[in-house]
Amino acid sequence: MSGSTIGRRYARALLELAEEQKKTAKIQKDLEGFLAVWNESQELREVFENPAVGAEQRKAVLDELAKKMMLDPMLANTLRLLSDRRRFRHVPEVAEAFLALAQAAQGSVVAEVTTAAQLPEAYYTRLRQTLEKAFDKKVTIVKKEDPQLIAGVVTRIGDKVFDGSVRTRLEEMKETMLA
Repeated sequence: MSGSTIGRRYARALLELAEEQKKTAKIQKDLEGFLAVWNESQELREVFENPAVGAEQRKAVLDELAKKMMLDPMLANTLRLLSDRRRFRHVPEVAEAFLALAQAAQGSVVAEVTTAAQLPEAYYTRLRQTLEKAFDKKVTIVKKEDPQLIAGVVTRIGDKVFDGSVRTRLEEMKETMLA
Protein backbone atom coordinates (compact mmCIF):
# COMPACT_ATOMS: atom_id res chain seq x y z
CA MET A 1 0.00 0.00 0.00
CA SER A 2 1.39 3.38 -0.92
CA GLY A 3 0.92 6.58 1.04
CA SER A 4 2.49 8.10 4.08
CA THR A 5 2.71 6.72 7.58
CA ILE A 6 0.45 9.57 8.69
CA GLY A 7 -2.10 8.72 6.00
CA ARG A 8 -2.13 5.04 6.99
CA ARG A 9 -2.41 5.86 10.71
CA TYR A 10 -5.48 8.09 10.25
CA ALA A 11 -6.99 5.64 7.75
CA ARG A 12 -6.56 2.69 10.11
CA ALA A 13 -8.17 4.61 13.00
CA LEU A 14 -11.05 5.75 10.78
CA LEU A 15 -11.59 2.21 9.47
CA GLU A 16 -11.65 0.74 12.99
CA LEU A 17 -14.29 3.28 14.06
CA ALA A 18 -16.27 2.74 10.85
CA GLU A 19 -16.24 -1.05 11.31
CA GLU A 20 -17.29 -0.74 14.99
CA GLN A 21 -20.29 1.36 13.97
CA LYS A 22 -20.99 -0.69 10.80
CA LYS A 23 -20.49 2.40 8.63
CA THR A 24 -17.56 1.30 6.47
CA ALA A 25 -19.49 1.47 3.18
CA LYS A 26 -20.91 4.94 4.00
CA ILE A 27 -17.52 6.32 5.07
CA GLN A 28 -15.90 4.83 1.96
CA LYS A 29 -18.52 6.41 -0.33
CA ASP A 30 -18.25 9.79 1.45
CA LEU A 31 -14.46 9.68 1.39
CA GLU A 32 -14.40 8.90 -2.34
CA GLY A 33 -16.80 11.82 -2.94
CA PHE A 34 -14.73 14.19 -0.81
CA LEU A 35 -11.52 13.12 -2.53
CA ALA A 36 -13.08 13.82 -5.94
CA VAL A 37 -14.04 17.34 -4.80
CA TRP A 38 -10.57 17.84 -3.27
CA ASN A 39 -8.83 16.79 -6.49
CA GLU A 40 -11.08 18.95 -8.69
CA SER A 41 -11.03 22.15 -6.62
CA GLN A 42 -7.83 24.18 -6.60
CA GLU A 43 -9.62 26.75 -4.41
CA LEU A 44 -10.41 24.16 -1.75
CA ARG A 45 -6.83 22.91 -1.71
CA GLU A 46 -5.56 26.49 -1.38
CA VAL A 47 -7.77 27.12 1.66
CA PHE A 48 -6.23 24.19 3.52
CA GLU A 49 -2.68 24.54 2.22
CA ASN A 50 -2.35 28.30 2.77
CA PRO A 51 -0.88 29.03 6.22
CA ALA A 52 -2.51 32.51 6.15
CA VAL A 53 -5.99 30.92 6.35
CA GLY A 54 -6.92 30.62 10.01
CA ALA A 55 -8.30 27.58 11.82
CA GLU A 56 -11.78 29.12 12.18
CA GLN A 57 -11.99 29.85 8.44
CA ARG A 58 -10.88 26.30 7.59
CA LYS A 59 -13.43 24.89 10.07
CA ALA A 60 -16.22 27.00 8.54
CA VAL A 61 -15.34 25.85 5.01
CA LEU A 62 -15.14 22.24 6.14
CA ASP A 63 -18.44 22.42 8.07
CA GLU A 64 -20.22 23.92 5.05
CA LEU A 65 -18.75 21.32 2.71
CA ALA A 66 -19.62 18.45 5.08
CA LYS A 67 -23.19 19.73 5.28
CA LYS A 68 -23.55 20.14 1.49
CA MET A 69 -22.05 16.71 0.81
CA MET A 70 -23.94 15.11 3.73
CA LEU A 71 -20.71 13.57 4.99
CA ASP A 72 -20.96 11.12 7.85
CA PRO A 73 -20.12 12.96 11.12
CA MET A 74 -17.29 10.46 11.77
CA LEU A 75 -15.59 11.46 8.51
CA ALA A 76 -16.28 15.17 9.09
CA ASN A 77 -14.63 14.90 12.52
CA THR A 78 -11.61 13.13 11.02
CA LEU A 79 -11.28 15.89 8.41
CA ARG A 80 -11.55 18.55 11.15
CA LEU A 81 -8.83 16.76 13.11
CA LEU A 82 -6.55 16.73 10.05
CA SER A 83 -7.25 20.42 9.53
CA ASP A 84 -6.64 21.34 13.20
CA ARG A 85 -3.32 19.50 13.16
CA ARG A 86 -2.30 21.12 9.83
CA ARG A 87 -2.18 17.71 8.16
CA PHE A 88 -4.87 18.27 5.57
CA ARG A 89 -2.37 17.78 2.75
CA HIS A 90 -2.47 14.10 3.76
CA VAL A 91 -6.19 13.75 2.87
CA PRO A 92 -5.46 11.93 -0.44
CA GLU A 93 -3.13 9.52 1.40
CA VAL A 94 -5.73 8.91 4.13
CA ALA A 95 -8.37 8.25 1.48
CA GLU A 96 -6.12 5.94 -0.52
CA ALA A 97 -5.05 4.00 2.58
CA PHE A 98 -8.64 3.78 3.88
CA LEU A 99 -9.88 2.43 0.55
CA ALA A 100 -7.04 -0.11 0.38
CA LEU A 101 -7.61 -1.28 3.99
CA ALA A 102 -11.38 -1.50 3.52
CA GLN A 103 -10.98 -3.39 0.25
CA ALA A 104 -8.47 -5.80 1.80
CA ALA A 105 -10.89 -6.46 4.65
CA GLN A 106 -13.53 -7.32 2.02
CA GLY A 107 -11.16 -9.54 0.03
CA SER A 108 -10.60 -7.12 -2.82
CA VAL A 109 -7.83 -4.73 -3.89
CA VAL A 110 -7.36 -1.11 -4.95
CA ALA A 111 -5.51 -0.36 -8.18
CA GLU A 112 -4.00 3.11 -8.37
CA VAL A 113 -3.96 3.98 -12.08
CA THR A 114 -1.90 7.02 -13.09
CA THR A 115 -2.17 8.37 -16.62
CA ALA A 116 -0.74 11.42 -18.39
CA ALA A 117 -4.25 12.60 -19.30
CA GLN A 118 -7.80 11.54 -18.59
CA LEU A 119 -8.82 8.38 -20.48
CA PRO A 120 -12.29 7.21 -21.53
CA GLU A 121 -14.30 5.35 -18.89
CA ALA A 122 -14.38 2.29 -21.18
CA TYR A 123 -10.60 1.97 -20.76
CA TYR A 124 -10.89 1.81 -16.97
CA THR A 125 -13.70 -0.73 -17.22
CA ARG A 126 -11.59 -3.03 -19.43
CA LEU A 127 -8.55 -2.55 -17.18
CA ARG A 128 -10.60 -3.40 -14.07
CA GLN A 129 -11.92 -6.57 -15.72
CA THR A 130 -8.41 -7.62 -16.77
CA LEU A 131 -7.01 -6.98 -13.29
CA GLU A 132 -9.88 -8.87 -11.64
CA LYS A 133 -9.07 -11.92 -13.79
CA ALA A 134 -5.33 -11.64 -13.09
CA PHE A 135 -5.67 -11.19 -9.31
CA ASP A 136 -8.86 -13.23 -8.88
CA LYS A 137 -10.24 -10.46 -6.66
CA LYS A 138 -12.63 -7.57 -7.00
CA VAL A 139 -10.68 -4.47 -8.07
CA THR A 140 -11.49 -0.83 -7.34
CA ILE A 141 -9.67 1.70 -9.50
CA VAL A 142 -8.41 5.01 -8.10
CA LYS A 143 -7.62 7.37 -10.98
CA LYS A 144 -4.74 9.85 -10.90
CA GLU A 145 -3.21 12.11 -13.53
CA ASP A 146 0.46 13.02 -13.96
CA PRO A 147 1.30 14.92 -17.17
CA GLN A 148 5.00 14.13 -16.60
CA LEU A 149 4.34 10.55 -17.71
CA ILE A 150 4.10 11.95 -21.27
CA ALA A 151 1.86 9.01 -22.27
CA GLY A 152 1.06 5.51 -21.08
CA VAL A 153 -0.19 4.13 -17.78
CA VAL A 154 1.33 3.26 -14.41
CA THR A 155 -0.75 0.85 -12.32
CA ARG A 156 0.02 0.11 -8.67
CA ILE A 157 -1.67 -2.66 -6.72
CA GLY A 158 -0.24 -2.98 -3.24
CA ASP A 159 3.53 -3.22 -3.71
CA LYS A 160 3.29 -4.31 -7.37
CA VAL A 161 3.87 -1.63 -10.00
CA PHE A 162 3.14 -2.08 -13.71
CA ASP A 163 4.86 0.83 -15.48
CA GLY A 164 3.95 1.34 -19.12
CA SER A 165 4.75 5.05 -19.23
CA VAL A 166 6.71 6.71 -22.03
CA ARG A 167 8.78 8.57 -19.41
CA THR A 168 10.08 5.27 -18.00
CA ARG A 169 10.78 3.88 -21.46
CA LEU A 170 12.79 7.02 -22.34
CA GLU A 171 14.77 6.73 -19.10
CA GLU A 172 15.51 3.06 -19.84
CA MET A 173 16.67 3.96 -23.37
CA LYS A 174 18.92 6.71 -21.97
CA GLU A 175 20.51 4.30 -19.48
CA THR A 176 21.06 1.72 -22.23
CA MET A 177 22.69 4.28 -24.51
CA LEU A 178 24.98 5.58 -21.74
CA ALA A 179 26.04 2.07 -20.68
